Amino acid sequence: MAGTNQDAYPMLFPKSSLYFSTVICLVLLTACQPTSTNSLEAIPEIKNLAIPFEAKANTTATYSETIRFYQELAAASPQLELRAYGSTDSGQPLHLAIVSKDGVFDAVKLQEQGKQVLMINNAIHPGEPCGVDATMLFLRDYLSQPELQAFLEHTVIIAIPFYNIGGGLNRSSTSRANQNGPEAYGFRGNARNLDLNRDFIKCDSYNARTFNQIFSEWQPEVFVDNHTSNGADYQYTLTLIPTQHNKLNQHLAKYLNERMLPRLFEDMAARQWEMTPYVYARNTPDDGIAGFLDLPRYSSGYAALFNCLSFMPETHMLKPFEDRVQSVYQFMDAMLRLMHEDRDQIAAARRAAIEQTQSQPRFALNWQLDSEKTDSINFKGYAASYKASAISGLDRLYYDRTAPYEKVIPFYNHYKTSLEVDKPQAYIIPQAYREVIERLQWNGIQMTRLERDTVLAVTLYRIEDFKTRNAYEGHYLHYQTTMESEQHNWQYRAGDYVVPTNQAGNRYIIETLEPQAPDSYFSWNFFDGILMQKEYFSAYVFEDLAAGYLSEHPELAAELEAKKMADPDFAQSSSAQLNFVYRRSPWYEPTHRIYPVGRLEP
Repeated sequence: MAGTNQDAYPMLFPKSSLYFSTVICLVLLTACQPTSTNSLEAIPEIKNLAIPFEAKANTTATYSETIRFYQELAAASPQLELRAYGSTDSGQPLHLAIVSKDGVFDAVKLQEQGKQVLMINNAIHPGEPCGVDATMLFLRDYLSQPELQAFLEHTVIIAIPFYNIGGGLNRSSTSRANQNGPEAYGFRGNARNLDLNRDFIKCDSYNARTFNQIFSEWQPEVFVDNHTSNGADYQYTLTLIPTQHNKLNQHLAKYLNERMLPRLFEDMAARQWEMTPYVYARNTPDDGIAGFLDLPRYSSGYAALFNCLSFMPETHMLKPFEDRVQSVYQFMDAMLRLMHEDRDQIAAARRAAIEQTQSQPRFALNWQLDSEKTDSINFKGYAASYKASAISGLDRLYYDRTAPYEKVIPFYNHYKTSLEVDKPQAYIIPQAYREVIERLQWNGIQMTRLERDTVLAVTLYRIEDFKTRNAYEGHYLHYQTTMESEQHNWQYRAGDYVVPTNQAGNRYIIETLEPQAPDSYFSWNFFDGILMQKEYFSAYVFEDLAAGYLSEHPELAAELEAKKMADPDFAQSSSAQLNFVYRRSPWYEPTHRIYPVGRLEP
């Protein structure tokens, strides 16, 4: 083993006297936190607002019940504003609940005051609704119990009560075959049957377009997207996906690994909700688990593009719904208290990350798991065994809950950069690509427009090769794209966009505009028009043109002869030879496979 992960995840190792001392200190520290100068009596008109979960623990609120609760909560508390943003594919607006201790609900003013933002997202997959109910309870408690107000002194909470409204309206009891409750819940796909946790870059849904704009306006320090897992069985109710640390800015990664994650794992264990890293198993957990690579299509990977510390709590599908709700509540509470305690450290790490993002000359675009670098964690699972299937008679996997275990397993949580690029001074985007421009604008990317038609010396990519995935979330996603760089004096028009790369959004810019990136706009088919020739030739006409052109360009004639000598199949194909000449002649269209976003080099 190359090493252990005790520094990053101390609570995953056998408990020691140091552990118990730490837990006692944490409990005492929490008990001694300063309280509001107000009366410590709960505010009854808020405290008495109930949700269906409290009457029946295996019940989750419907979309309408959720929004009605927040409307009543906002009416009862001057510290909460419920704001309707934009639209969603369901036709309903996307709501945002804003909790501000001082009653200030303007994002710019709060940023000027130095307030930090905890953003919570719920029901991106409405069949995984624990966050919906947990967040209602969480916000109600903080608004009704004055002794909790101190933790809102420096932090504003913004929460999307119900993100996938269309999926929430498509309610049943059967779409989550692997899940233990609640009795009824929503569907994973939205009103367009899109998985919204693959949509943060491509923004096919109105949900994602509105989310991009909310995120850009509020610029959260910490983002929590609540989920429920599928997969192996084990003893934990809650597992955690933090954004992959190797792709996070080094200042934030250091704080995440050395302080934030250890403290969260310690705190959750002290609350009797011990958690483990997300069980992303190769086979069964006995063989080890791996860290999840959250590309920008996912919520946490998208947030990380903007130097936000992002998390996906994943409750376990087979645990009682009541326990899943309570564990999410406790995690959000632990996060808020940690942000209160560490506000200076978080601010310093994020400030350094943004400054580096604005100035660094080179960026990673993709990563791959480093299987040679292995950590280890203490894991509480159930024995994985095999028995005859009642359906097929063949061996089937099952987890034996009568045989719990606790043992050290491998944890593969290191990724290495597999693709990098030097940033240009700016990108030039033709205005014709309005869908790309819109997405940059939704994310607060600064741009200017050319005032007149201009020929610019730029680097352009010629797309040499790529592979295409079968239908995936409404697209045919390209991958393994290879290009050649070419220098051109290229004609741009008045109104085309110049995107400088000296801004806080550089990672978003570069990971969407570099075509070889896995979640680039090229990968998501926004530039597919360049991949098809618009003009061609009739062979009987071009034969004479090609012969004349070869006689005037003996160097090309020599290249053709060499190709025929080296490739017998080519030598027997008149169409291949004509095409060879055509693609090297002035009649071949200059824009075919030329990626139109120019790079202005430093």
